[in-house]
Amino acid sequence: MCGIVAVYSRREPISPATLERATKSLYHRGPDGQRQWISRDNRVGLGHARLSIIDLATGDQPIASEDGRTHIVANGEFYQYEAIQRELEARGHRLRTRSDSEIALHLYEEVGPQCLHRLRGEFAFIIWDEKEQSLFAARDRFGIKPLFYAWHNNTLYIASEVKALFAAGVAARWDEESVYQSFTFGGHQTRTLYDGVHMVPPGHYLIATEKHVQITRYWDFNYPAASDCAPKRSDADYAAEFRHELEEAVRIRLRADVPVGVYLSGGLDSCAVLGLAARHHPDPIRAFTLTFEDVAYDEGPMAREMAALAGAEFNPIPINQNHLAENFADAILQSEKFCVNAHGVAKFLLSKAVRDAGYKVVITGEGSDEILGGYAHFRRDMLLYNREGQDTAEIEQLLTWLNENNTVSRGLLLPDGEVGNLDAVRRILGYVPSWFETFSSRAVKMQPLLADDFGCRFKHRESYVQLLSDIDVPGQLTGRDALNQSLYLWGKSVLANYILTMLGDRMEMAHSIEGRVPFLDHHVVECICKQPVNQKIRGMTEKYVLREAVRDVITDTVYRRQKHPFLSPPATLNPEQTFNAYVQDTLRGSVMASIPYFDQKKIVGMLDGMSKLDTGARTAYDQILMPLVSMCVIHEGFGMEC
Repeated sequence: MCGIVAVYSRREPISPATLERATKSLYHRGPDGQRQWISRDNRVGLGHARLSIIDLATGDQPIASEDGRTHIVANGEFYQYEAIQRELEARGHRLRTRSDSEIALHLYEEVGPQCLHRLRGEFAFIIWDEKEQSLFAARDRFGIKPLFYAWHNNTLYIASEVKALFAAGVAARWDEESVYQSFTFGGHQTRTLYDGVHMVPPGHYLIATEKHVQITRYWDFNYPAASDCAPKRSDADYAAEFRHELEEAVRIRLRADVPVGVYLSGGLDSCAVLGLAARHHPDPIRAFTLTFEDVAYDEGPMAREMAALAGAEFNPIPINQNHLAENFADAILQSEKFCVNAHGVAKFLLSKAVRDAGYKVVITGEGSDEILGGYAHFRRDMLLYNREGQDTAEIEQLLTWLNENNTVSRGLLLPDGEVGNLDAVRRILGYVPSWFETFSSRAVKMQPLLADDFGCRFKHRESYVQLLSDIDVPGQLTGRDALNQSLYLWGKSVLANYILTMLGDRMEMAHSIEGRVPFLDHHVVECICKQPVNQKIRGMTEKYVLREAVRDVITDTVYRRQKHPFLSPPATLNPEQTFNAYVQDTLRGSVMASIPYFDQKKIVGMLDGMSKLDTGARTAYDQILMPLVSMCVIHEGFGMEC
């Protein structure tokens, strides 16, 4: 993993100092070396901050083609690259390095943007094509690796993180509508919290020339029509098929020129990864696990049991409320996002501990819930919208059970209280995904805290309609099973915009850790997309096919355990501890008072009333408090303009 930057000016020469400044701002992503390249006409520059994982000796970037007319900077990993290297050399290419990154450069030389269909992995990369006078920037299929861009003074800036764009001179200014919508749903595919700053969407590439900029989709989930989702094979056949693809995805992610560890919780996903990895690793794998003082959130005992089964070296990382308070601001500035729980801060601390242990690479279980329907709101959709052949009374009992047994994540994964008007969504889709209702109920709670003029300006805009306007509804949703539609929409918004940021790349790369994500290998995803929905959820059992596929390599405890979302204990559950004091001081302080989008008096009133709430209610309000504190951190840390 690395940090990448590109500057493309249509008129004036670019500034070497600007390029260097942007590259240096990504030092945490690449502490092993920073280099820049500028074209002969001084209109194009590429910057690279390197974290050396493959080809430690000769893998420096930017990398040039044999004739020097094409240059690349890449972030991420391309798997099975050795075979492609041999193919390229057989066709006459002379490779300058033995790194995986160079294959993208030469594949692009041969077939242009179609090179993306040959690449397997987590990546974002930028190529300057002198022959075509074009800048080509691409992002992996799921948005595992970030890629942002902005126009400023007739110059295009592209970078791995927004802070690099700010370092290059792009104004740090809030996008007011995006701020409003951030409390309503998971975010657009392209818009960010920052005015004029956009994302290259997952599964897309950008081409910029002197006259034009275009963004093109090269991959999508392509769920089958509901009429084609009926089971055609046995459960055992589906499990064997999924096991083959997942095990191969894990195996190829063990390839590195440095040691590889595993992030381990007590959940099915990371335990499956460890169990499969142990089958293909000659030595005991080091497994790193977060532990909490609050037993309701601590998965240490289950992780320890799993590590013993896999013959792994168990490394618990204890986290308390003081740690969360001390590291909250640093973690949020790395994420450049609003969080809904301090779980991202916990992952920030986990990555720091892993780096301190001498590791650069870990394999993680992220992405499994997003492709296999792991969250409670997906189970709710399955119960509500897949009733054929089911007993209505039994469904109602299961829905009641689902609500009563997800108190820790109330309001975070299931609707809690009043839901806003979602009639437009129902008209477009024919139903309302449960996660839309969940996010809408959160927005209803946030609405009274907004400044009157700010709330009035945007309250009549239907945020979810804007989200759906980014989506190819007829091509990707119409005629699909409701569960698959919900998974698709989550994958296009919350997965890339939050999960893979707050619990993935940013928290890992903050400490120069490369996270590898086998569940989001596109072969694995394409496999499960084609399987019947009852392989994802069966009754109240989520991720059914995964449980059966890996039953032999996980503990019985993990096999029988239902999904528990990764959350850290809310600040307000411990009023006497440092984290609660940090939240209180921040929201009552001068930075909050300077943000014109909220009414601080109303926020203080909410804080004053927290002591009267029961544990469940205080837990639910954590998702209101955390975004507000996050906004204060970003506002001050980046010197935001309104």
